Formats: sequence, C-alpha cells, structure tokens
Amino acid sequence: MAKLSVNINKIATLRNSRGGNNPDVLKAAIDCIKFGADGITVHPRPDERHIRYSDVRDISKIIPQGNEKGIEFNIEGNPKEDKFVALVLEVKPHQVTLVPDSPGQLTSNHGWDTITEKAYLQVIIALFKKAGIRVSIFVDPVEDIVSAAAATGTDRIELYTEDFAKNYHTDRDKAILPYLKAAAIADHHKLGINAGHDLDRENLAFFNKSIPSLMEVSIGHALISDAIYYGLENTVQLYKRELR
Repeated sequence: MAKLSVNINKIATLRNSRGGNNPDVLKAAIDCIKFGADGITVHPRPDERHIRYSDVRDISKIIPQGNEKGIEFNIEGNPKEDKFVALVLEVKPHQVTLVPDSPGQLTSNHGWDTITEKAYLQVIIALFKKAGIRVSIFVDPVEDIVSAAAATGTDRIELYTEDFAKNYHTDRDKAILPYLKAAAIADHHKLGINAGHDLDRENLAFFNKSIPSLMEVSIGHALISDAIYYGLENTVQLYKRELR
C-alpha cells in the first residue's frame, strides 16, 4: 500500500499570515501522525514564507531516524540553495526530495531535466546518500527523463502529477497514460516511485490503482483544504482510504 505523507506547508502559511503560533505547525505534524499519516513533508523555501527552518528542526526531533512506528520525514527543496543543503545534512531526514524551484516560485511546476543536469545531480545525490539520506528527484512523466534519472544515482523519482490532475475529469485514461509509461521505465531501472502535486480525494484512488509500484504520495494543499470542511483527523483517514 502506498504511503501517505502529509505536506503541512499550508498550515505554516496560515500561521505566518497572522503572526504568533496559531495554528501550531509542530502540533499539526504530531496530530497528522496520530491520525494515521505515514509521514510528514515540508518544503522550506529561502524566504521562509511558509515552513521556517526552525520548523524543520523542531519536526525532525519528533520523527527521528529509526522510530518504532516507521513514520518518515521528507524534506523537499532546491539543492542549489546552500542553506537548504546545510539544513538537510544537519537534520538528516529519512528522505530528501530534490525540486528545481526558483527562489520566488509560488509552487513547484516542473521537474528536473535529468539529461542536461545529470552531472550535477550525480554529485548532489551522492552527498545526501553518503549522509544516509534516501533521495528522490522531482520529474515530469517523460520517458527519456525518467530513464536518465536512473543514471543520477537517485533512489526514487517523484512524478509531477499536475497534468494528470488537470485532465483527470476530461479523460482519465488518457491523463494517466504518460504516467504508466514513466512508471514502467522506473520499474525497469528499479527506481522507487513517489508522486505528488494536485492529487486529491477524487483522483487519488485511480492514480494509485493504475500504478501498482507506487510507494508514496505527498499531498498538502488539497488535504489541508479538505480539513477545513471535514476536520484534520477525518481527512487524513479519508485520504488513507483512497490508497487502500
């Protein structure tokens, strides 16, 4: 069964909009785990407009390596930011997901060009793996890109699923097709498969059933938005249900 990692960036966005510590980001992470999440994802950006570096350090203390429940901490970000690399090496999460975001980017909107960036990715991935951190790289569902990802040394890829989500209601069989081809190549190269971006309660079950080797989904915006209506505990369980 694919694991659910809850991205709590939006909790931090709400907190930062008012100042103070309400809602409490650390408590949200603890509660998501208590309510059944398999992991917590954060994506600190250089301007700390949502998750702060101090949040990352606090969360790492409640999700240590080798914890008995197997809960995982996943940190996303652009490794071309020296501050990000230093933070990841300091807290040593279970997984780092490398995303090629520009500093002021609103949200992730494309994956790595694993062909032209191959040499760079090989070096940075080796750095994290040497520290005992599993590495996933954010990629578009393009066959050549996924095939080239295998040569970087990454443990996993995270398939960028915005196009799937955008076209799901028009023709879900057509929307999933590039992801099926990408997953087949990843399976061939023995790359683990994660997925994320705009997955929600309506499209998640179909995506999950279509890709049997899917290992993890990272979901933030849709899940936190649903929690406004259904409550956080119920919402985490609803998303877990879609992965069964």
